[in-house]
Amino acid sequence: MALSIVIVDDNPGSLDLLSTALSHGGVTIHTASRPTEALELVRRYRPQLVLTDLVMPEMSGLDVLTRIMEFAPSTDVVLMTAHYTTETAVEAIRKGATDYLEKPIRLPVLRERVGRLIEEARRREALGGEQEFEGLIGTSPRMAELFARIRRIAPHYRSALIQGATGTGKDLVARALHARSGVKGQYVVLNCSAVVETLFESELFGHVKGAFTGADRDKPGLFEAASEGTLFLDEIGDMPLATQAKLLRALQNQEIQRVGSLQARKVNVRVIAATHRNLRQAVADRQFREDLYYRLTMVEIPVPSLAERKEDLPLLIRHFVERFAQQYGKTIRGVTPRARLVLERHAWPGNVRELENAIGHACMMAEGEEIDVGDLPAIVVGEAAAAYAQPSVDGNAAPVSTPVSDASLAEHERQLVVSALDRAQGNQSQAARALGIGRDALRYKMKKYGLL
Repeated sequence: MALSIVIVDDNPGSLDLLSTALSHGGVTIHTASRPTEALELVRRYRPQLVLTDLVMPEMSGLDVLTRIMEFAPSTDVVLMTAHYTTETAVEAIRKGATDYLEKPIRLPVLRERVGRLIEEARRREALGGEQEFEGLIGTSPRMAELFARIRRIAPHYRSALIQGATGTGKDLVARALHARSGVKGQYVVLNCSAVVETLFESELFGHVKGAFTGADRDKPGLFEAASEGTLFLDEIGDMPLATQAKLLRALQNQEIQRVGSLQARKVNVRVIAATHRNLRQAVADRQFREDLYYRLTMVEIPVPSLAERKEDLPLLIRHFVERFAQQYGKTIRGVTPRARLVLERHAWPGNVRELENAIGHACMMAEGEEIDVGDLPAIVVGEAAAAYAQPSVDGNAAPVSTPVSDASLAEHERQLVVSALDRAQGNQSQAARALGIGRDALRYKMKKYGLL
Protein backbone atom coordinates (compact mmCIF):
# COMPACT_ATOMS: atom_id res chain seq x y z
CA MET A 1 0.00 0.00 0.00
CA ALA A 2 1.41 3.43 -1.01
CA LEU A 3 1.97 5.88 1.81
CA SER A 4 0.51 9.38 1.54
CA ILE A 5 0.50 12.72 3.33
CA VAL A 6 -2.15 15.46 3.35
CA ILE A 7 -0.90 19.01 4.00
CA VAL A 8 -3.32 21.84 4.77
CA ASP A 9 -2.23 25.47 5.08
CA ASP A 10 -3.98 28.66 3.94
CA ASN A 11 -0.61 30.12 2.92
CA PRO A 12 0.25 29.00 -0.67
CA GLY A 13 3.96 29.64 -0.07
CA SER A 14 3.99 27.32 2.94
CA LEU A 15 2.15 24.62 0.98
CA ASP A 16 4.72 24.73 -1.83
CA LEU A 17 7.65 24.67 0.61
CA LEU A 18 6.29 21.75 2.65
CA SER A 19 5.21 19.64 -0.32
CA THR A 20 8.58 20.15 -2.06
CA ALA A 21 10.50 19.29 1.10
CA LEU A 22 8.56 16.06 1.67
CA SER A 23 8.03 14.86 -1.92
CA HIS A 24 10.61 12.09 -1.95
CA GLY A 25 10.96 8.49 -0.80
CA GLY A 26 7.88 7.17 -2.60
CA VAL A 27 5.36 9.19 -0.56
CA THR A 28 2.35 10.76 -2.30
CA ILE A 29 1.61 14.36 -1.26
CA HIS A 30 -1.91 15.88 -1.34
CA THR A 31 -2.31 19.58 -0.54
CA ALA A 32 -5.26 21.76 0.45
CA SER A 33 -5.61 25.44 1.25
CA ARG A 34 -8.94 25.04 3.07
CA PRO A 35 -9.72 22.76 6.04
CA THR A 36 -12.92 21.38 4.49
CA GLU A 37 -11.00 20.43 1.36
CA ALA A 38 -8.35 18.71 3.51
CA LEU A 39 -10.97 16.65 5.35
CA GLU A 40 -12.31 15.42 2.02
CA LEU A 41 -8.79 14.40 0.99
CA VAL A 42 -8.37 12.48 4.26
CA ARG A 43 -11.67 10.66 3.71
CA ARG A 44 -10.75 9.81 0.12
CA TYR A 45 -7.10 8.75 0.48
CA ARG A 46 -6.84 7.69 4.16
CA PRO A 47 -3.29 9.06 4.48
CA GLN A 48 -0.87 7.88 7.14
CA LEU A 49 -0.03 11.49 8.05
CA VAL A 50 -1.73 14.91 8.04
CA LEU A 51 0.13 18.20 8.56
CA THR A 52 -2.20 21.08 9.40
CA ASP A 53 -1.69 24.72 10.24
CA LEU A 54 -3.18 25.70 13.60
CA VAL A 55 -4.65 29.10 12.68
CA MET A 56 -6.81 29.11 9.53
CA PRO A 57 -10.08 30.68 8.41
CA GLU A 58 -13.26 28.56 8.58
CA MET A 59 -11.79 26.00 10.97
CA SER A 60 -8.78 25.82 13.29
CA GLY A 61 -6.16 23.10 13.18
CA LEU A 62 -7.52 21.74 16.48
CA ASP A 63 -10.97 21.45 14.87
CA VAL A 64 -9.43 19.62 11.91
CA LEU A 65 -7.68 17.29 14.36
CA THR A 66 -10.92 16.58 16.23
CA ARG A 67 -12.80 15.78 13.00
CA ILE A 68 -10.05 13.44 11.75
CA MET A 69 -9.97 11.57 15.06
CA GLU A 70 -13.71 10.90 14.66
CA PHE A 71 -13.43 8.99 11.37
CA ALA A 72 -9.71 8.11 11.01
CA PRO A 73 -8.28 7.73 14.55
CA SER A 74 -5.19 5.80 13.38
CA THR A 75 -3.99 8.78 11.27
CA ASP A 76 -0.96 10.67 12.61
CA VAL A 77 -1.75 14.40 12.78
CA VAL A 78 0.99 17.03 13.17
CA LEU A 79 0.02 20.63 13.96
CA MET A 80 2.08 23.62 12.81
CA THR A 81 1.94 27.10 14.33
CA ALA A 82 3.91 30.30 14.73
CA HIS A 83 2.41 30.76 18.22
CA TYR A 84 3.72 27.76 20.19
CA THR A 85 2.67 27.41 23.83
CA THR A 86 3.02 24.39 26.11
CA GLU A 87 -0.70 24.62 27.01
CA THR A 88 -1.80 24.47 23.37
CA ALA A 89 0.60 21.62 22.67
CA VAL A 90 -0.76 19.60 25.59
CA GLU A 91 -4.36 20.28 24.47
CA ALA A 92 -3.47 19.10 20.96
CA ILE A 93 -1.87 15.91 22.29
CA ARG A 94 -4.89 15.19 24.47
CA LYS A 95 -7.11 15.51 21.39
CA GLY A 96 -4.95 13.03 19.49
CA ALA A 97 -2.14 14.99 17.80
CA THR A 98 1.06 13.05 17.16
CA ASP A 99 3.43 16.03 17.07
CA TYR A 100 3.55 19.82 17.17
CA LEU A 101 5.93 21.91 15.02
CA GLU A 102 6.78 25.56 15.58
CA LYS A 103 6.93 27.94 12.62
CA PRO A 104 9.11 28.94 10.90
CA ILE A 105 9.78 25.21 10.47
CA ARG A 106 13.40 24.28 9.88
CA LEU A 107 13.53 21.79 7.00
CA PRO A 108 15.97 19.36 8.69
CA VAL A 109 13.61 19.18 11.71
CA LEU A 110 10.60 18.71 9.43
CA ARG A 111 12.26 15.91 7.44
CA GLU A 112 13.50 14.17 10.60
CA ARG A 113 10.12 14.25 12.41
CA VAL A 114 8.03 13.36 9.38
CA GLY A 115 10.55 10.78 8.19
CA ARG A 116 10.36 8.97 11.52
CA LEU A 117 6.56 8.86 11.38
CA ILE A 118 6.61 7.55 7.80
CA GLU A 119 9.14 4.84 8.68
CA GLU A 120 6.98 3.74 11.60
CA ALA A 121 3.94 3.64 9.30
CA ARG A 122 5.91 1.49 6.83
CA ARG A 123 6.93 -0.89 9.59
CA ARG A 124 3.34 -1.18 10.82
CA GLU A 125 2.16 -1.95 7.29
CA ALA A 126 4.83 -4.64 6.90
CA LEU A 127 3.99 -6.28 10.23
CA GLY A 128 0.24 -5.97 9.75
CA GLY A 129 0.20 -3.97 12.99
CA GLU A 130 2.86 -2.83 15.43
CA GLN A 131 4.18 -5.62 17.68
CA GLU A 132 7.07 -3.94 19.51
CA PHE A 133 7.53 -0.33 20.53
CA GLU A 134 10.55 0.76 22.58
CA GLY A 135 10.61 -2.57 24.44
CA LEU A 136 6.82 -2.76 24.93
CA ILE A 137 5.16 -5.80 23.32
CA GLY A 138 1.57 -6.04 22.06
CA THR A 139 -0.84 -5.71 19.16
CA SER A 140 -4.09 -5.35 21.13
CA PRO A 141 -6.17 -2.17 20.79
CA ARG A 142 -5.17 -1.13 24.34
CA MET A 143 -1.46 -1.36 23.49
CA ALA A 144 -1.89 0.38 20.11
CA GLU A 145 -3.58 3.21 22.00
CA LEU A 146 -0.71 3.28 24.52
CA PHE A 147 1.95 3.41 21.78
CA ALA A 148 0.12 6.27 20.05
CA ARG A 149 -0.21 8.17 23.31
CA ILE A 150 3.51 7.89 24.04
CA ARG A 151 4.37 9.18 20.55
CA ARG A 152 2.09 12.17 20.97
CA ILE A 153 3.19 13.08 24.47
CA ALA A 154 6.95 12.45 24.31
CA PRO A 155 8.12 15.59 22.45
CA HIS A 156 6.16 18.02 24.65
CA TYR A 157 5.59 16.87 28.25
CA ARG A 158 7.37 18.46 31.21
CA SER A 159 5.85 16.14 33.81
CA ALA A 160 3.73 13.00 33.45
CA LEU A 161 2.05 10.37 35.61
CA ILE A 162 1.99 6.68 34.65
CA GLN A 163 -0.64 4.62 36.47
CA GLY A 164 -1.11 0.86 36.39
CA ALA A 165 -1.02 -2.31 38.47
CA THR A 166 2.25 -3.82 39.60
CA GLY A 167 4.03 -5.74 36.85
CA THR A 168 2.33 -4.03 33.89
CA GLY A 169 5.53 -2.36 32.61
CA LYS A 170 5.29 1.21 33.88
CA ASP A 171 9.10 1.44 33.86
CA LEU A 172 9.15 0.51 30.15
CA VAL A 173 6.58 3.23 29.42
CA ALA A 174 8.79 5.76 31.22
CA ARG A 175 11.85 4.66 29.22
CA ALA A 176 9.84 4.92 25.99
CA LEU A 177 8.81 8.49 26.86
CA HIS A 178 12.45 9.39 27.51
CA ALA A 179 13.65 7.70 24.31
CA ARG A 180 11.05 9.52 22.20
CA SER A 181 11.45 12.90 23.90
CA GLY A 182 14.62 13.83 22.04
CA VAL A 183 16.34 15.10 25.21
CA LYS A 184 20.12 14.71 25.33
CA GLY A 185 20.56 14.20 29.07
CA GLN A 186 20.52 11.04 31.15
CA TYR A 187 17.60 8.85 32.22
CA VAL A 188 17.78 8.74 36.04
CA VAL A 189 15.62 6.52 38.26
CA LEU A 190 14.57 6.79 41.91
CA ASN A 191 12.45 4.08 43.53
CA CYS A 192 10.54 6.08 46.16
CA SER A 193 9.54 2.96 48.11
CA ALA A 194 13.22 2.10 48.73
CA VAL A 195 14.37 5.45 50.17
CA VAL A 196 14.65 6.18 53.89
CA GLU A 197 12.33 9.09 54.65
CA THR A 198 15.06 11.29 56.15
CA LEU A 199 17.22 10.94 53.04
CA PHE A 200 14.61 11.84 50.41
CA GLU A 201 15.61 15.49 50.07
CA SER A 202 19.30 14.65 49.84
CA GLU A 203 18.63 12.01 47.16
CA LEU A 204 16.54 14.37 45.05
CA PHE A 205 18.22 17.73 45.57
CA GLY A 206 21.69 16.89 46.95
CA HIS A 207 23.39 18.37 50.00
CA VAL A 208 26.40 20.47 50.96
CA LYS A 209 29.21 19.44 53.26
CA GLY A 210 28.17 19.65 56.93
CA ALA A 211 24.43 19.80 56.19
CA PHE A 212 23.86 16.86 58.55
CA THR A 213 25.83 14.20 60.38
CA GLY A 214 27.78 12.15 57.86
CA ALA A 215 27.65 14.80 55.11
CA ASP A 216 31.45 14.96 54.72
CA ARG A 217 31.37 16.36 51.17
CA ASP A 218 29.12 18.17 48.72
CA LYS A 219 26.82 15.77 46.86
CA PRO A 220 24.65 16.60 43.82
CA GLY A 221 21.14 15.13 43.82
CA LEU A 222 19.25 13.25 41.15
CA PHE A 223 17.67 16.43 39.74
CA GLU A 224 21.15 17.68 38.85
CA ALA A 225 22.18 14.27 37.52
CA ALA A 226 19.12 14.29 35.25
CA SER A 227 19.59 17.88 34.02
CA GLU A 228 18.71 18.16 30.30
CA GLY A 229 17.27 14.64 30.64
CA THR A 230 14.59 12.68 32.49
CA LEU A 231 14.01 11.84 36.16
CA PHE A 232 11.77 8.81 36.74
CA LEU A 233 10.16 8.67 40.19
CA ASP A 234 8.85 5.13 40.58
CA GLU A 235 6.11 4.50 43.19
CA ILE A 236 5.69 8.19 43.90
CA GLY A 237 2.73 7.35 46.16
CA ASP A 238 5.29 6.35 48.81
CA MET A 239 6.94 9.80 48.85
CA PRO A 240 6.55 11.68 52.19
CA LEU A 241 4.27 14.72 52.17
CA ALA A 242 7.08 17.10 53.16
CA THR A 243 9.15 15.98 50.17
CA GLN A 244 6.10 16.25 47.90
CA ALA A 245 5.90 19.98 48.68
CA LYS A 246 9.53 20.52 47.68
CA LEU A 247 9.11 18.40 44.57
CA LEU A 248 6.16 20.57 43.52
CA ARG A 249 8.29 23.72 43.85
CA ALA A 250 11.04 22.12 41.79
CA LEU A 251 8.55 21.22 39.04
CA GLN A 252 7.00 24.69 39.01
CA ASN A 253 10.23 26.72 39.13
CA GLN A 254 12.71 24.30 37.53
CA GLU A 255 15.14 25.05 40.32
CA ILE A 256 16.35 23.19 43.40
CA GLN A 257 18.30 23.87 46.57
CA ARG A 258 20.76 21.40 48.02
CA VAL A 259 20.11 20.52 51.66
CA GLY A 260 22.01 23.00 53.82
CA SER A 261 22.47 25.54 51.02
CA LEU A 262 20.75 28.89 50.43
CA GLN A 263 21.71 28.97 46.77
CA ALA A 264 19.06 28.03 44.20
CA ARG A 265 20.25 26.04 41.19
CA LYS A 266 18.46 26.05 37.84
CA VAL A 267 17.75 22.67 36.28
CA ASN A 268 16.05 21.57 33.09
CA VAL A 269 14.49 18.21 33.87
CA ARG A 270 11.49 16.27 32.61
CA VAL A 271 9.89 14.35 35.46
CA ILE A 272 7.93 11.11 35.03
CA ALA A 273 6.16 9.65 38.06
CA ALA A 274 4.61 6.20 38.32
CA THR A 275 2.43 4.42 40.86
CA HIS A 276 0.19 1.39 41.28
CA ARG A 277 -1.81 3.27 43.93
CA ASN A 278 -5.03 5.20 43.39
CA LEU A 279 -3.62 8.70 43.88
CA ARG A 280 -7.03 10.33 43.69
CA GLN A 281 -8.06 8.30 46.72
CA ALA A 282 -4.73 9.09 48.38
CA VAL A 283 -5.50 12.81 47.88
CA ALA A 284 -8.93 12.30 49.50
CA ASP A 285 -7.23 10.50 52.41
CA ARG A 286 -4.72 13.38 52.74
CA GLN A 287 -1.83 11.03 51.96
CA PHE A 288 -0.87 12.82 48.75
CA ARG A 289 -0.81 16.53 47.93
CA GLU A 290 -3.67 17.64 45.72
CA ASP A 291 -1.63 20.37 43.98
CA LEU A 292 1.16 17.92 43.11
CA TYR A 293 -1.40 15.39 41.86
CA TYR A 294 -2.91 17.92 39.42
CA ARG A 295 0.55 19.06 38.35
CA LEU A 296 1.51 15.47 37.46
CA THR A 297 -1.79 14.55 35.83
CA MET A 298 -1.51 17.33 33.26
CA VAL A 299 -0.34 14.31 31.23
CA GLU A 300 -1.65 10.95 32.48
CA ILE A 301 -0.85 7.55 30.97
CA PRO A 302 -2.84 4.48 32.08
CA VAL A 303 -1.11 1.12 31.50
CA PRO A 304 -3.46 -1.86 30.95
CA SER A 305 -3.19 -5.05 32.98
CA LEU A 306 -2.51 -8.35 31.23
CA ALA A 307 -6.13 -9.36 31.90
CA GLU A 308 -7.23 -6.31 29.85
CA ARG A 309 -5.15 -7.41 26.87
CA LYS A 310 -5.27 -11.20 26.94
CA GLU A 311 -5.01 -11.25 23.13
CA ASP A 312 -1.35 -10.24 23.56
CA LEU A 313 -0.57 -13.39 25.58
CA PRO A 314 0.65 -15.58 22.64
CA LEU A 315 2.93 -12.78 21.43
CA LEU A 316 4.36 -12.24 24.91
CA ILE A 317 4.90 -15.97 25.43
CA ARG A 318 6.81 -16.20 22.15
CA HIS A 319 8.87 -13.12 23.04
CA PHE A 320 9.90 -14.46 26.45
CA VAL A 321 10.58 -17.99 25.15
CA GLU A 322 12.94 -16.59 22.49
CA ARG A 323 14.67 -14.35 25.02
CA PHE A 324 15.23 -16.97 27.71
CA ALA A 325 16.13 -19.72 25.23
CA GLN A 326 18.92 -17.49 23.96
CA GLN A 327 19.93 -16.51 27.49
CA TYR A 328 20.18 -20.16 28.63
CA GLY A 329 21.72 -21.40 25.37
CA LYS A 330 18.84 -23.79 24.65
CA THR A 331 16.93 -24.69 21.48
CA ILE A 332 13.32 -24.10 22.53
CA ARG A 333 10.83 -23.57 19.72
CA GLY A 334 7.74 -22.79 21.79
CA VAL A 335 5.19 -24.39 24.12
CA THR A 336 3.04 -27.50 23.75
CA PRO A 337 -0.71 -27.03 23.19
CA ARG A 338 -1.53 -28.26 26.71
CA ALA A 339 1.06 -25.94 28.27
CA ARG A 340 -0.40 -23.05 26.27
CA LEU A 341 -3.84 -23.97 27.61
CA VAL A 342 -2.53 -23.81 31.19
CA LEU A 343 -0.94 -20.40 30.52
CA GLU A 344 -4.19 -19.10 29.02
CA ARG A 345 -6.22 -20.25 32.04
CA HIS A 346 -3.98 -18.59 34.62
CA ALA A 347 -5.29 -15.26 35.99
CA TRP A 348 -1.87 -13.52 35.94
CA PRO A 349 -2.42 -11.25 38.95
CA GLY A 350 1.25 -10.26 38.70
CA ASN A 351 0.72 -9.19 35.07
CA VAL A 352 3.54 -9.29 32.49
CA ARG A 353 6.23 -9.55 35.16
CA GLU A 354 4.64 -12.74 36.52
CA LEU A 355 4.41 -14.16 32.98
CA GLU A 356 8.08 -13.29 32.38
CA ASN A 357 9.09 -15.11 35.58
CA ALA A 358 6.96 -18.13 34.69
CA ILE A 359 8.44 -18.48 31.17
CA GLY A 360 11.96 -17.92 32.53
CA HIS A 361 11.38 -20.75 35.04
CA ALA A 362 9.94 -23.00 32.32
CA CYS A 363 12.84 -22.39 29.93
CA MET A 364 15.27 -23.26 32.69
CA MET A 365 13.44 -26.51 33.43
CA ALA A 366 12.72 -27.58 29.83
CA GLU A 367 14.74 -30.49 28.46
CA GLY A 368 13.18 -30.72 25.02
CA GLU A 369 12.44 -28.30 22.21
CA GLU A 370 9.05 -27.35 23.65
CA ILE A 371 7.92 -26.22 27.10
CA ASP A 372 5.45 -28.69 28.59
CA VAL A 373 3.12 -28.46 31.59
CA GLY A 374 5.70 -30.07 33.87
CA ASP A 375 8.16 -27.27 33.12
CA LEU A 376 5.79 -24.52 34.30
CA PRO A 377 5.80 -23.23 37.90
CA ALA A 378 3.63 -25.44 40.13
CA ILE A 379 1.49 -22.52 41.24
CA VAL A 380 0.54 -21.68 37.62
CA VAL A 381 -0.36 -25.30 36.88
CA GLY A 382 -2.30 -25.62 40.15
CA GLU A 383 -4.48 -22.57 39.53
CA ALA A 384 -5.19 -23.54 35.92
CA ALA A 385 -6.17 -27.04 37.01
CA ALA A 386 -8.39 -25.62 39.74
CA ALA A 387 -10.14 -23.44 37.14
CA TYR A 388 -10.55 -26.48 34.89
CA ALA A 389 -12.11 -28.44 37.75
CA GLN A 390 -14.87 -25.89 38.35
CA PRO A 391 -18.42 -27.25 37.84
CA SER A 392 -19.61 -27.13 34.24
CA VAL A 393 -23.01 -25.92 33.07
CA ASP A 394 -24.57 -29.33 33.79
CA GLY A 395 -23.39 -29.16 37.39
CA ASN A 396 -20.62 -31.77 37.04
CA ALA A 397 -16.97 -30.99 37.52
CA ALA A 398 -14.85 -31.11 34.38
CA PRO A 399 -12.45 -34.05 34.49
CA VAL A 400 -8.83 -33.54 35.49
CA SER A 401 -6.41 -35.97 33.93
CA THR A 402 -4.04 -36.08 36.92
CA PRO A 403 -5.81 -35.80 40.28
CA VAL A 404 -3.76 -34.38 43.14
CA SER A 405 -4.18 -36.92 46.00
CA ASP A 406 -7.48 -36.68 47.80
CA ALA A 407 -7.23 -33.00 48.56
CA SER A 408 -8.86 -30.37 46.40
CA LEU A 409 -6.65 -28.68 43.84
CA ALA A 410 -7.12 -25.39 45.67
CA GLU A 411 -5.82 -27.00 48.85
CA HIS A 412 -2.90 -28.45 46.89
CA GLU A 413 -2.03 -24.96 45.67
CA ARG A 414 -2.31 -23.64 49.22
CA GLN A 415 0.09 -26.31 50.44
CA LEU A 416 2.57 -25.38 47.71
CA VAL A 417 2.54 -21.79 48.96
CA VAL A 418 2.83 -22.82 52.64
CA SER A 419 5.68 -25.22 51.85
CA ALA A 420 7.60 -22.60 49.87
CA LEU A 421 7.21 -20.06 52.68
CA ASP A 422 8.35 -22.62 55.26
CA ARG A 423 11.46 -23.50 53.27
CA ALA A 424 12.22 -19.79 52.81
CA GLN A 425 11.62 -19.17 56.55
CA GLY A 426 8.94 -16.63 55.70
CA ASN A 427 11.01 -14.69 53.16
CA GLN A 428 8.42 -13.86 50.52
CA SER A 429 10.95 -12.98 47.79
CA GLN A 430 12.75 -16.33 48.18
CA ALA A 431 9.45 -18.23 48.28
CA ALA A 432 8.25 -16.48 45.13
CA ARG A 433 11.47 -17.39 43.31
CA ALA A 434 11.13 -21.02 44.39
CA LEU A 435 7.59 -21.11 42.97
CA GLY A 436 8.63 -19.37 39.77
CA ILE A 437 6.31 -16.38 40.25
CA GLY A 438 6.65 -12.73 41.23
CA ARG A 439 6.42 -11.46 44.81
CA ASP A 440 3.15 -9.65 44.09
CA ALA A 441 1.63 -12.84 42.68
CA LEU A 442 2.73 -14.70 45.82
CA ARG A 443 1.10 -12.07 48.05
CA TYR A 444 -2.08 -12.41 45.99
CA LYS A 445 -2.07 -16.16 46.71
CA MET A 446 -1.33 -15.57 50.39
CA LYS A 447 -4.31 -13.24 50.70
CA LYS A 448 -6.46 -15.69 48.74
CA TYR A 449 -5.73 -18.50 51.20
CA GLY A 450 -5.73 -16.39 54.38
CA LEU A 451 -1.97 -16.56 54.88
CA LEU A 452 -1.46 -12.79 55.01
